[in-house]
Amino acid sequence: MTLLYIRAIAPYQPGDNSTDVIINEVHFNRTALGTYNYRLYTNGTLSNGTNCYLAFQQFKPHMFAENGTFINGTSCYVPINHIGQHASLGLAYGLMFVVTIFFSLINLRKHGRSYLPRNRRCTIVSRRLKWCWLIFIGVCGAISCFMSIDVDRDYLQSSALILQSIFYTLLTPGLMAAVWEAVRHWARWQARQIRDRDPYAFTKRSTRRVQEFLLPFLFYGLALANFFLTVPRSWSAIELQNSEEQQAIDARPVATDIRWRVAGFMALAGTLVITYSLEHSIYRYKPRPSSLSGQLLFYLNAAPSQFLIAIALLGIKIGYAIASAFDWSISPLKYNVQSGWLYGLGYTPVLLVILIFNICGYCELNEDKALIAQRGELESALASDVGIGQKHPPWWKKQRLRSFAREITGRGFPIDQERQDKEDMAQYVEMGIIKPQEQSGDGAMGISELNKEEPRVATRKATSIGDDGSESPPDHIEYVVQPGRSVSGDELRRERDL
Repeated sequence: MTLLYIRAIAPYQPGDNSTDVIINEVHFNRTALGTYNYRLYTNGTLSNGTNCYLAFQQFKPHMFAENGTFINGTSCYVPINHIGQHASLGLAYGLMFVVTIFFSLINLRKHGRSYLPRNRRCTIVSRRLKWCWLIFIGVCGAISCFMSIDVDRDYLQSSALILQSIFYTLLTPGLMAAVWEAVRHWARWQARQIRDRDPYAFTKRSTRRVQEFLLPFLFYGLALANFFLTVPRSWSAIELQNSEEQQAIDARPVATDIRWRVAGFMALAGTLVITYSLEHSIYRYKPRPSSLSGQLLFYLNAAPSQFLIAIALLGIKIGYAIASAFDWSISPLKYNVQSGWLYGLGYTPVLLVILIFNICGYCELNEDKALIAQRGELESALASDVGIGQKHPPWWKKQRLRSFAREITGRGFPIDQERQDKEDMAQYVEMGIIKPQEQSGDGAMGISELNKEEPRVATRKATSIGDDGSESPPDHIEYVVQPGRSVSGDELRRERDL
């Protein structure tokens, strides 16, 4: 990284006469330099406050005294230095941020799809917001890291340092929003699973809905406060770091003012809101263990590990932002800050959070698919007729529907009823309830057999008479088992006539 020079006005080297001066072995007219307010500075630049040219080593500009124009001049703000440690790390981190964008897009496509009818309680936007924020901070991180290459190579700092600082500052509210949306949607997913099993699970009045309605407003209020306190401001003083004196007078007061300090504590308050939201979701949607040790560690054991790590990394990022707002020597806005501070505590926590969420998103199922699988398991567990967890055979559903139709209508289908009547008659004959009459020449023999006290079955056919007096076919046949008794021949004839 470029060393800072003590920026002061340097004397001109005398030339051939009183109006001639030599700057880096090039002759200039002293009167023309004074007319256009050009001064030579100790850092090897020739500047009038508007235009600045390098005038050392191989850089040898030439000025026309008549109109004050330069030829063969190199601007002071071009990248002329070699890539150092700062730029090398920036290039590596920038490439990693670019790779995370592609993984976030893949997970957005995977988890953003819908396989079930839309539900106003579980909107598709809630599932996509986390991945959209991860893509946003991936883009901001990539731009900021790539700008650090020009920051390292520029001889005098310019717009590259401002762009690096702006996009670095955007990482804090973006990371807060990504973690918040992840925690919030996890709570909605838990409630959706419970509601799918029991639609009346949340009918009891409580403060759950009120808190889940107000917490997003509170969090985004704090995140927006952090954004408006840091980003919309004048950044021109940040690039004035061409000397130690300039850093102390111009850049340091702006980078450590009250707005940066308040913004850091606003971000800390937003992190506390995220932590409380996670605790509230665990309290509402997770069963509490019965053991004492389990209750003491209930919130740590019930919380997903990815959220605990993400909140810890977010705390590190915000802690570094608060510390840098008070200590200029470790500020990420200082162009020659030690790389360990900027990349170790500034970019690394953001990159790790994106990596953790993408790995977990790749391993998890789409929520609609997971819900469909849970419904299938629940239906299999409720199937008690064939066996818990077993698949019904093909005939099971048809037989259930046929029996249900018979119970509702009180009669079966005509073809099935006729077949059932024949089966019932054959069964009664086999069991001895109905005995075929013996054929003999003597009629008294048949009568004597019927006079025995044995049970018998009487059949009755139910018919319906239409409006025109015609009889409809029998609806059904009833078999009635009657105890045996002595009957006379007249009674037998009357019974047969019936």
